[in-house]
Amino acid sequence: MKNTRRLIEIMAKLRDPVTGCPWDQKQDFASLIPYTLEEAYEVADAVEREDFIDLRDELGDLLLQVAFHARLAEELTLFNFEDVAAAICDKLVRRHPHVFDGLGFDSDEARLIFWENAKIEEKRGKNGQEPEGALADVPASLPALMQAQKLQKRASRFGFDWDGIKPVYAKVEEELAELFEAQQNGEREPIEEEVGDLLFAVVNLSRHLGVDAESALRASNRKFTRRFSYAEQRLKEQNRVMTEASAEELDALWEEAKRTEQ
Repeated sequence: MKNTRRLIEIMAKLRDPVTGCPWDQKQDFASLIPYTLEEAYEVADAVEREDFIDLRDELGDLLLQVAFHARLAEELTLFNFEDVAAAICDKLVRRHPHVFDGLGFDSDEARLIFWENAKIEEKRGKNGQEPEGALADVPASLPALMQAQKLQKRASRFGFDWDGIKPVYAKVEEELAELFEAQQNGEREPIEEEVGDLLFAVVNLSRHLGVDAESALRASNRKFTRRFSYAEQRLKEQNRVMTEASAEELDALWEEAKRTEQ
């Protein structure tokens, strides 16, 4: 815990209004949001690349964001780093009675029901009111694919879901047909709406297949970047650029890149 205390002390020094760092002094909760999100994504990237040295460093960067937010809150006498740690410890114990209190669950479904009920009780305890709805606490700031999957997963726990995977495939085909029809009509707004519906349906399909849509798309993005870079490098070896190659040449280089991966 020595280094945790050291991090808290360093953060306080950086925020010192007289001797601190001018950049750190200017930050507030809102200004830190982009940095916090960026660090979370860099943690995910390190995990996906299985670069565990980098993961250690990225987790440190993310921990800095936690310490920074906690320091801002402490300056406003709201809470401090220790309160943050205490809150998550209490929540973990409260939501895992089968581990800490000897309570048994007959099935994973029963455990999930307990988890959802515990979250409802926690929200009620915070403001003394009933939660606004089952989907109310799904953050709007999440990446769209991640938010869609979380919305669908939450709705599924309340019985709002397809019975099997065949209707989900049919829904994807239905949305694709509706997009094609909208594209034929040529009006921008309906096309955009149907693209959204199609993406939402594909996310639902990925959920039914047990695939995380956000991670799957990130993997495809990396694959596209890798193959594009291969084609770019091969053309560079010929003292050419991408815009000088024909569509047939680019397609051949793409297939060559695929073969090298295999």
